Amino acid sequence: MTDHTITATEDLSRYCPDWPAAFEQRYRAAGYWRGETFGAMLRERAERLGEHIAIVDGDTRLSYADLDHRADRLAAGLHRLGISKGERVVVQLPNRHEFIVTCFALFRLGALPIFALPAHRQFEIGHFCNFAGAKALITADRVDGFDYRALARSVLAEATTLEHVIVLGDAEEFVSFASLDQEPLDTLPEINSRELAFFQLSGGTTGVPKLIPRRHDDYIYSLRGSVEICRNDTDTVYLGVLPLAHNFPMSSPGFLGVLYAGGRIVIAPRPSPDVCFELIEREHVTMAALVPPLALVWLDAAQTTTRDLSSLEVLQVGGAKLSAEAARRVRPILGCTLQQVFGMAEGLVNYTRLDDPEDVIVRTQGRPISPDDEVRVVDDDDNDLPPGQPGHLLTRGPYTIRGYFNATEHNAKNFTEDGFYRTGDVVMLTENGDLIVEGRDKDQINRGGEKIAAEEVENALLAHESVHDVAVVAMPDKYLGERSCAFVIARGTPPKPHELAQFVRARLASYKVPDRIEFIDAFPQTGVGKVSKKVLREVIRDTYFGAGKKQSTTAKETDTPSNPEAAS
Repeated sequence: MTDHTITATEDLSRYCPDWPAAFEQRYRAAGYWRGETFGAMLRERAERLGEHIAIVDGDTRLSYADLDHRADRLAAGLHRLGISKGERVVVQLPNRHEFIVTCFALFRLGALPIFALPAHRQFEIGHFCNFAGAKALITADRVDGFDYRALARSVLAEATTLEHVIVLGDAEEFVSFASLDQEPLDTLPEINSRELAFFQLSGGTTGVPKLIPRRHDDYIYSLRGSVEICRNDTDTVYLGVLPLAHNFPMSSPGFLGVLYAGGRIVIAPRPSPDVCFELIEREHVTMAALVPPLALVWLDAAQTTTRDLSSLEVLQVGGAKLSAEAARRVRPILGCTLQQVFGMAEGLVNYTRLDDPEDVIVRTQGRPISPDDEVRVVDDDDNDLPPGQPGHLLTRGPYTIRGYFNATEHNAKNFTEDGFYRTGDVVMLTENGDLIVEGRDKDQINRGGEKIAAEEVENALLAHESVHDVAVVAMPDKYLGERSCAFVIARGTPPKPHELAQFVRARLASYKVPDRIEFIDAFPQTGVGKVSKKVLREVIRDTYFGAGKKQSTTAKETDTPSNPEAAS
């Protein structure tokens, strides 16, 4: 398998490493993989639940029958536009009910969504289109002042396989999303549960995000396991706060898991407490999922709110580690059970259980979904470590992928020969098998749950004519956990930090713009002559967060947690 350019009609299965036959047989025999597909799942729920409400989005209320019907009609419009089974479609939509309809329409056709985030910009969207040979891009007209049609024009000019841009709202010269609401097809393609269902994006440590291939069998098992652990059923009312294209609000249990359980999704247009608390009161929300910075904002706001939050039974927190101090505040302030969630789009998901002792809930990040989730904590030489000692987390199991899409070199580094995924997390196991997350061992920054690959930001900065060299590292932050700092060696007169920030902002998602820019004459080096990012991290920590603080050089104003791009 070699990395190369993909055509729009090419079968991608050979570029997506699969589970060995012995593991597939094992997982099917255990009842994890049951031959379910997403399209059939929704059809069965619609037939069984009918007018039971599935989605609430503002004034729009869709029953399961409505969602099923709308998915069929959109699938028909996409098919008549020329979207066929196996073809890729980049989906970049905000939190709207149309996002969920689009997912199931593509599932029905067997077309493969690539789930981009609203925060992504030309560099990322263009890469997804070209790398996967995408035939179509589905986006919105304008959200929060940003014109996605202008972004689409830039991408369309460079994406060799892209034929269609579909726009929700005012489409201008593009295909109108509304125009694809058409009479359902007489027949739909046959979908096998072993086939690819969609692509998610890795957090990544190098370059742009890698594509994560997900199949119906493995992902639906993760939904079923999550639903069982989270005790979801038809009475569950789940508040969709974080961008729904993220793995956490998609599957843990997320909107897909709650729909699997027959519950209701309430979509929040913004994550701020004033918006979400009103929805909790009005819709009697029972469950919500947040990242730590948003959880802190909610906890502060809940102490003075006049809204009735008594329906809220479970608050999930994931995406980054929640401090034990903050975790202890959830039950007294919100009156609900905290559920910590630690996982990755590549597979493994851990939950604290709802009936765990309070000490386990506030101090650990939980246990895996599956009895067949194999977890190893190893030292630098891959020797297994006993409980109580921190080490590198390796895992394999019935919903953890065996390799990234079309990424032979990355797969050789990120997966062991016997199929364990090197997560890049440093964890410690307790005697009872709970995980405690200690940090990361990869060159990645976790900014309030958004994963930033240092190399991607470095490459963007290096394109500036005044930048000779750059190293991007994490710096501690009480609020977001980590923020980013770019150490820059200038070529000639150093540019203004805000100039560099704007330069990056025009190319990458806004959460990737360095929070701080420091100019430096030379980088510290390791014994073998490499840039010592360890020393740089210590420099920024000791200078601005240690005893001797000085005036900082900031690249931009810090994003607030009310901004979904910054806090999700």
